[in-house]
Amino acid sequence: MRILLTNDDGIHAPGLASLERIARSLSDDVWVVAPETDQSGLAHSLTLSEPLRLRELGDQRFALRGTPTDCVIMAIRKVLDRKPDLVLSGVNAGGNIADDVTYSGTVAGAIEGTVHGVRSIALSQAYSYAAGTPIPFHTAEALAPDLIRKLCQLDLPPGTFLNLNFPNCEPAEVQGVDVTAQGKLDFGLSVEERHDGRGLPYFWLKFGDRKGNFRAGTDIHALRSNKISVTPLKLDMTDYAVQDLVAAAIAGGDDA
Repeated sequence: MRILLTNDDGIHAPGLASLERIARSLSDDVWVVAPETDQSGLAHSLTLSEPLRLRELGDQRFALRGTPTDCVIMAIRKVLDRKPDLVLSGVNAGGNIADDVTYSGTVAGAIEGTVHGVRSIALSQAYSYAAGTPIPFHTAEALAPDLIRKLCQLDLPPGTFLNLNFPNCEPAEVQGVDVTAQGKLDFGLSVEERHDGRGLPYFWLKFGDRKGNFRAGTDIHALRSNKISVTPLKLDMTDYAVQDLVAAAIAGGDDA
C-alpha cells in the first residue's frame, strides 16, 4: 500500500513525525509532501498568485511552499509516479471537530485526496490549550494503526472521507471509538487589538472558551467522553432537504 502524508502544521511538526511512524507501521511505501511553513486555518485553499517551491528533504520526503491542498495536488500530479492508495493528513495539534472542520487545513488535505479519488483520512489530537501543556500525540500514535487498518477495509462511496479525532488522555484511558456526526460550537474567535512600537494598531484572532451542543452522537461528546471520534464527511455539500423549498419559493416568485 502506497501512503501519502501531509498536514497543515508544517513539515517539521511533531504531529507529522507521529503520522510517519503510524504510516510506517502500515506500509513500507510512505511518501511525505507537507507545507514548508504552518498553514493552519487555511482550509481548502489553493496557491494561485505565487509559484509553488518544492524542496526534497530526503528519500520520498518533500516540503512545499504552499497549502495542504497544494501539497496533495503536487504529490499526485508531479512527485509520485502513480496515485497513492491512501492519503493521511495530520496528526493535527488540536481537535478538528464541529464547525472547525470548515477552517481546517488538516481536513482539507483529506478533501483533496478524495477529490482525486484516493481513500483519505484526517487525524487530529485533542489537547488542553493552556500554555505549556504537552500534546499527547502518543495517544493517536498508539491507537491509530489498528483503527486505520479496519477503516481501510471499508468500501466507502465516492466523495466520502473520514475525520478522526483522538481524545486528550493517555492511550489506556481511551474509552473506545464512536462513529459520530459533527457537533455545533459557538464562534470561538475574538479579535485582540495590540499596538506596535510606533503605536499603530494590529490584531490577533484569538480562541476563547467554547460553548456548544454536546449531545451524544457528536464528535464533541465523544472527545469529552475520552472516546475516539470517527466522522464520515463528504464533498457534496448540497442540502437536498431544502431543494424543494427553494424551488417552491422561486416558483411562487414567478407567479407573483
